[in-house]
Amino acid sequence: MALSVAMVAPSPSSVFSPSRITLSRRNSSSETLRSDGLPSSPSLSRFQKQPIGLRASASSDSGAVPSEGVLKRKRPSRIDIPAQKVVFDPATAKGPEEVEVETGRFAVCCKKGRWREAIEDRHSAVVDVDGDPKQAFFGVFDGHRGAKAAVFAAENLSKNIMCELMKGEGDNIEEAVKNGYLATDSKFLKEGTMGGTCCVTAFILNEHLIVSNAGDCRAVVSRGGVAEALTSDHRPSREDEKERIESLGGYVDFCHGTWRVQGSLGVSRAIGDSQLKQWVIAEPETKISEFNLKQSF
Repeated sequence: MALSVAMVAPSPSSVFSPSRITLSRRNSSSETLRSDGLPSSPSLSRFQKQPIGLRASASSDSGAVPSEGVLKRKRPSRIDIPAQKVVFDPATAKGPEEVEVETGRFAVCCKKGRWREAIEDRHSAVVDVDGDPKQAFFGVFDGHRGAKAAVFAAENLSKNIMCELMKGEGDNIEEAVKNGYLATDSKFLKEGTMGGTCCVTAFILNEHLIVSNAGDCRAVVSRGGVAEALTSDHRPSREDEKERIESLGGYVDFCHGTWRVQGSLGVSRAIGDSQLKQWVIAEPETKISEFNLKQSF
């Protein structure tokens, strides 16, 4: 089943500092594409248990350099795995200027921002899950303040979501995805590493397309030649996000051309960002829709 999935990360962000569905179980395992572009050994085989299912219930700025000064100040008065490798130079840690991966089933393109020293974005692709060509996972991860959070999410999020699916009866895919995001966030925070990453993921499970996001990475589907947004950006300027942040004792400030959490981060949800974790949550929003051949990408 040929497929193209379009998920995008926003353009290089500005930094202000300080201031469920049945999952068939087969003996064959899926191939995975690691965040560094290298095909890896089957990563989901250890999850093969009883079949589980799902009841279908129902990029502005993301850079951040929160500083102690900002946090302490008082509130202002107002689907085939490609063979090519994507190698990052371990000596300079800068890597390539541009990354391109293209197969008959999916494609990836990533280009370093003009003012960035290195590409901070990563991707994940797991096609033919359990040998089923109707099951796949894709993810795009837009890192900020370095690529470590994006690398971690690309390597662990799909596995953590699968673990959550195995724990339950598979009745609620949204809950499994949410718990997978939160588990990834918790494990990354335990590493004590700075930085964070916005995420957008897509599960293709037979007749369903499950899209989730945290941050301002976006997923778009084309129906009859018309582009339809499947996600909504999590920004401090969203009224519901602003109210959530303020109810937790935080504030939203307009600074350097955009609304920011604590005057620092231009997104209100992400994996990582330990200094802002009280307000910047990793819980995703999920949309489940019917997948059909009328969708060109």
